[in-house]
Amino acid sequence: MAKAGLGILSIDAALRAQLEGWLDGLAHRKAFSKHTVTAYTIDIRHFLAFVNRHAGAEVTVAILKAMSLRDFRSWLAARHAENFTMTSTARALSVVRGFFRHLEQQNVLENPAVHHLRTPKLPKSLPKAMSEDQAMASLEQIGMDHKQEWVQMRDVALLTLIYGCGLRIGEALALTPSQLPEGAASLTLTGKGNKQRMVPILPQVHDAIAAYKRACPYALSAKKPLFKGARGKPLQPAIFQKEIRHLRASLGLPDSATPHAFRHSFATHLLAGGGDLRTIQELLGHADLSTTQRYTKVDHERLLSAYSKAHPRA
Repeated sequence: MAKAGLGILSIDAALRAQLEGWLDGLAHRKAFSKHTVTAYTIDIRHFLAFVNRHAGAEVTVAILKAMSLRDFRSWLAARHAENFTMTSTARALSVVRGFFRHLEQQNVLENPAVHHLRTPKLPKSLPKAMSEDQAMASLEQIGMDHKQEWVQMRDVALLTLIYGCGLRIGEALALTPSQLPEGAASLTLTGKGNKQRMVPILPQVHDAIAAYKRACPYALSAKKPLFKGARGKPLQPAIFQKEIRHLRASLGLPDSATPHAFRHSFATHLLAGGGDLRTIQELLGHADLSTTQRYTKVDHERLLSAYSKAHPRA
């Protein structure tokens, strides 16, 4: 997978081998998700395609080694001209630096200029959580239009799992029946950066999954993904994302109501209910507490909004 799509780039064989080895290392040694490796591949392809045009020649190790700070800034300017977001460009810069670090570790080249680039300042966006009423309505409504009852039960189980345990969609879809034994008090997950965490499983989550298992017409192997698509293959994220779009339309939810928004809602609702920030950090699998602290502002804004609407002197 990591090698896919690299053939059209005009790069020499030595650099191509380094690139493919780096991408394979992300997928296997570092255990990055398929989606993350795909994003990294796209970012590094864009960079190398720019170097190809900028140098007017096949990209080689020597060309990358000779790139100046001005050359790297020209690449950032090209991204700006192509209307990439600041967030996307910051990630792409991190990817490019990562590739150059790999080349340095392999004693292929050394170019300090790439590490002297200033990372674009990012706007501090807040997680977009839904209200508790919206979350509950979503759990009741999801999959109601399906003609196949088992598919509706699957979508209910998956959404209940994401919202009830604060899972990323990729984490939920990768789960196997052996990881979710009936009546288990908790679930052990391996998330981003190969970081393990333990998440309590609510009875409602167990009930929704049990109903799906009983209704599913396909055999569920203990070691293979629990959630199945209509033809019995592992359910793809795009299919569930499409179901959430249908849900948004039927309930009049904002565009920000995505599968990931239910994970945000899990954290925000826990915090509103008196949950400890450190505990929420562990449940979400955040490496840095500052990432989790964004939810305190979300809850603060919710309280201010409620105050302004309800207080007679507001």
